[in-house]
Amino acid sequence: MEKMPSVFAYAPAPESRSVVDIAPSYGLFIDGEFADAADGKVFKTVSPSSEEVLSEIAQAGAEDVDRAVKAARGAFEKWSALPGSERAKYLFRIARIIQERSRELAVLETLDNGKPIKETRDADLPLVAAHFFYYAGWADKLDHAGFGADPRPLGVAGQVIPWNFPLLMLAWKIAPALATGNTVVLKPAETTPLSALFFADICRQAGLPKGVVNIIPGYGDAGAALVAHPDVNKVAFTGSTAVGKEIARTVAGTRKKLTLELGGKGANIVFDDAPIDQAVEGIVNGIFFNQGQVCCAGSRLLVQESIQEELLESLKRRLSTLRLGDPLDKNTDIGAINSAEQLTRITSLVEQGEAEGAERWSPACELPESGYWFAPTLFTNVTQAHRIARDEIFGPVLSVLTFRTPDEAVAKANNTPYGLSAGIWTEKGSRILAVANKLRAGVVWSNTFNKFDPTSPFGGYKESGFGREGGRHGLEAYLDV
Repeated sequence: MEKMPSVFAYAPAPESRSVVDIAPSYGLFIDGEFADAADGKVFKTVSPSSEEVLSEIAQAGAEDVDRAVKAARGAFEKWSALPGSERAKYLFRIARIIQERSRELAVLETLDNGKPIKETRDADLPLVAAHFFYYAGWADKLDHAGFGADPRPLGVAGQVIPWNFPLLMLAWKIAPALATGNTVVLKPAETTPLSALFFADICRQAGLPKGVVNIIPGYGDAGAALVAHPDVNKVAFTGSTAVGKEIARTVAGTRKKLTLELGGKGANIVFDDAPIDQAVEGIVNGIFFNQGQVCCAGSRLLVQESIQEELLESLKRRLSTLRLGDPLDKNTDIGAINSAEQLTRITSLVEQGEAEGAERWSPACELPESGYWFAPTLFTNVTQAHRIARDEIFGPVLSVLTFRTPDEAVAKANNTPYGLSAGIWTEKGSRILAVANKLRAGVVWSNTFNKFDPTSPFGGYKESGFGREGGRHGLEAYLDV
C-alpha cells in the first residue's frame, strides 16, 4: 500500500485573467474625462509577480494637479448643495457596481499589487464595497453624527494613498469625503495605479457628476503639489512616517485640515493561558497577510517565557505549510513583494538583523525565478535594541521577544515610536481589558488580529499619525465642526 503524503498536494487553481481587460495605456481622470498629462509624461506599471508591464499610465505634474483641483472646486458647489439623501444614492450605486465588478477588480488588484487573489477577493473587495455602503448610510444623517446641528463640508479634499491596499485605501478616503459633501482629488501610488483608474470608470458608470472625483496617478512630486495646493482644504495621507512629517510641515500655518495614517510596529502579545493554535493563526495572519506589507502588521511577537518553546514549535510547523507563489492561484498564501525597491529594503533590514546577532529562520521555500519574492522569516534571540525590533520592515518578517509579567509585556509593547496596533492573546477577559487600557495603540485586537470593519475607527498615536478613519469618527475629518 502506498504511503499517504504528509501534506495534501494541491493542484494549481489559477483565477482567470480573462475577467479583466487592461488597456495598453490610461490617462489622468480629470473633470469626468480621461486625459493625457500636460507635459505628455508617462510611466509603466508592472506586475510584481512576473515583472511584466501591465500598462502605460499618464504621469501627473503640477499643471495637472492644478487642473484637477480646479475641476473639484468647480463641482463642489452643486455637489455640496445636494440633499444628503441624493448624495447617498450615488454612493449606494458605486457600492453596488463595486460588488458587481468585484471579481474583475480582485484580479486587477492582484496583478498590479502582487498580493494573493484570496486576499483581494475575500478581504479587500468586500471591505471596499462595505465602506461605500456604510458612508452612504451616513450621508443624510450628518445632523445626528454628534458634530453639531448643521455640519458643513470643507471643500476640496486632496488624498494620497499607498500601494499596499490600493482600492481599500481609496474607499477609506473617498467614501466619507463624498458622503459629507466634499469633492476629491486622489493620487494613487505609482506602483499600483490601475484599480484607482478602474474606479474612475465606476464613477462614470454610476453617473457621478463630473469633477466630484478626480484621479491623478504620478510620483511623489504630484503628491507634494497636491498637498501644497492653495485651493485644497483637507489633506488625507496614508503612507510612511517620513513623508507624513514632510506633509505636516507643508500644511503647518495654512488652514488645511490634516489626517495622517503612518507606519507601525505592532506588538502581538501572547500570554501563557492563550489558546496556542488560535494564537498561531493570529500571528500568521498578523504578519504574513499581504506579505507583511501592512502598517498595522503584528511585526513584534511578545510571548510569555514559559510557553515560548511550545509556541515557536507550533508556529514553525504552521509556516512550513504556507504556500508561496503565483498570486492568481487560489491556494497561494504568500504573494509577491510590491516592488524591487521594497524588496531591497526588506533584504537589507533582514541582513542587519542577522549582523546584530538575531537568529533567522525560514521554512524550506522555493522562490519563483521572475518577480519580487521574500520567504516568510522569523527572528528569535531578538532584543529591544535590535533594529529589526524598532524599524518598520514592511515585509514578511517577524521579530520574537519574550516577557515574564504583564507589566513587562506592556512596557515592551509601548517601547516604540509608533502606536498603530496591538494584539492580546489570553483566556482572561479581565486581563484583556487591563492590558488594552495601558497600550498606546489606536487599535487593540483581542484573540484575533487584522480584523477591519467600516463602522470601527482606525488610526494611530505618536509617529503612527493622528485622526481616525472609519466609523462615525471618520466623518469628522471631512466636516467643518
